[in-house]
Amino acid sequence: MPTLIQADELAAALAASTPPRLLDVRWKLGGPPGRPLHEAGHIPGAVYVDLDTELAGHGLPIEGRHPLPGIETLQAAARRWGLNPGDSVVVYDDLSAMSAARAWWLLRHAGFDDVRVLDGGLAMWIAAGYALESGAVEVEPGSVELAYGHLPILDGDQAAAVAREGVLLDARAGERYRGETEPIDPRAGHIPGAVSAPTTENLGSDGRFLPPEQLAARFAALGVRKDAPVGTYCGSGITSAHELIALELAGYDGAVYPGSWSAWSNDPARPVATGLGGV
Repeated sequence: MPTLIQADELAAALAASTPPRLLDVRWKLGGPPGRPLHEAGHIPGAVYVDLDTELAGHGLPIEGRHPLPGIETLQAAARRWGLNPGDSVVVYDDLSAMSAARAWWLLRHAGFDDVRVLDGGLAMWIAAGYALESGAVEVEPGSVELAYGHLPILDGDQAAAVAREGVLLDARAGERYRGETEPIDPRAGHIPGAVSAPTTENLGSDGRFLPPEQLAARFAALGVRKDAPVGTYCGSGITSAHELIALELAGYDGAVYPGSWSAWSNDPARPVATGLGGV
């Protein structure tokens, strides 16, 4: 299935006899809250998805800030969104897919094959001249049944192994990777052996993903190969899914470390590297 959908393609799909289910996954670290933004204006028919409560669990610090939700929690949420078996799903946000990618990855991991991300998000929909609607969206509950295990994921030990045997991509900003600053997590730096690969460099100036050939060249320059494992992590497991989309567009398979730096840095037994590192 295609990973991305463009605004014109989405408009045509929504006008078809069997439109895709549309999920608004607006979320930003530190706010503002996404639900009021959704109710003020969203793509017609889009259901709001709360990343913090529906796409993430909450446990001990060593599990990270956004661990996977329990499958029962995700399934109940997906049914509230109106999802049924066999549905096509499109997810979007207003952050160049940085938060929508979490929904894309989690639904794929839970068994949905046809999940696409609106390339460029809400800004591209508006720029193309399409209308918004306001207010809350109510849908008939769905009956989807979900189960994890459809995509590979990494725990801390496996992420460390990928850093040794293949390429582990750190999707955070370069200054956080290098350990120059750490505004959120308890220790600054990166997983030893990981390579700095900020997600912002997967995007063009318009907020859309770079063409596949440019992404392939980028990852090849970072040492990614078809014959070696590839993993991604970030601060709390959100933008690492964005990195996975870019890898998929470039023709590479990868795996997300959901705990990411927030889990790693909360474990005093885990070593920390600083500086440039990488290849």
